[in-house]
Amino acid sequence: MNSREEFLLKMYDQMFNDINRHIMVVWQSIGVLIGAFAIFALVEKNVLSLDLAASIILLLTAWLVAHLFDAAYWYNRNLAIIANIERQFLLDSDLKDIHYYFGSHRQNNKMIEHLRIQLALGVALGLVVLLYHFLDRVMPGLSESFSQFEPIRALPYLLVISAIIFLLKMKKDAAEKYQEFIRNSPGKIVDTNGIHYGKGHGHDSPHSS
Repeated sequence: MNSREEFLLKMYDQMFNDINRHIMVVWQSIGVLIGAFAIFALVEKNVLSLDLAASIILLLTAWLVAHLFDAAYWYNRNLAIIANIERQFLLDSDLKDIHYYFGSHRQNNKMIEHLRIQLALGVALGLVVLLYHFLDRVMPGLSESFSQFEPIRALPYLLVISAIIFLLKMKKDAAEKYQEFIRNSPGKIVDTNGIHYGKGHGHDSPHSS
């Protein structure tokens, strides 16, 4: 084995290690759930107000979603690097003999199912907390005069608006970075004629090369 092959194989292993590290973001989902229960326990003991507790949980949820977007980008980028390395060693016939994934990069920075499940959990938790806060703190005040309005009640909603703006920008930036990568490093050309690519490889619509 020459030095180039040895380097590429070590790089190949490291890319998989990076993917595994980012996939382990699942533990952050568990941490958010535990944190939510702990914070609501403080509300029951009158240590925290519901307004502040809801805001903290929503902030934790936004933090989780941000990590999921980051993990999705690193996964897709590293997968593209892995495919480029595989193209240095595998033959066109290996598309059918071994696996077809290395023949084409994922079209976009689409989140894999594992991360989308966690995203759904985070969004659902945030919506439940926001709904509970609205029913408990906002709805009863709708019939009161404006002079009775407490600005702290608006804190969770201001936080959600800010988080959505930040996360949408983060998602857009990640998508642009991924497109920049596969545009500048498309890898060795592989003849994928007759290979069918669909949802199994992150393609929005099935097509054959």
